[in-house]
Amino acid sequence: LAAALALGASGVQMGTRFICAAECTVHHNYQKAILRAKDRDTVLTGFPGHEVRVLRNKLTRQFEELRNTQTSLEEYEKLGEGRLRQAAIEGDIEYGSVMAGQIAAMVHQIQPAASIIEDVVQGAGEVLRTLSMNYLSKEL
Repeated sequence: LAAALALGASGVQMGTRFICAAECTVHHNYQKAILRAKDRDTVLTGFPGHEVRVLRNKLTRQFEELRNTQTSLEEYEKLGEGRLRQAAIEGDIEYGSVMAGQIAAMVHQIQPAASIIEDVVQGAGEVLRTLSMNYLSKEL
């Protein structure tokens, strides 16, 4: 958050972090998959130009196989149809689309949404205070 604010953004997207909020109604298998994620476990899948970032699984391997062939958009759509529901509602994390951002490996626990927000705001505040103190001390 601090980096984005320092670059002039007015906010950040934090979907992956909030999937692991205690209040989130996503299937617990989906949450557990994110909690187990390592640094290189997310990949882009889908039709070139319409990719989504997901956790690597058997479905992503099927998408990779399609990418190596002359595949139409319709074939990609057919393979992806209903796959988010399959993961998020039914809990199938092998053949479902477990959408997650690159931050997945940094999510380590289920927390209430309020705690997530407090942690992020507090952390960003500390970073911004440190940056401003360092900047001001160099200017004087």
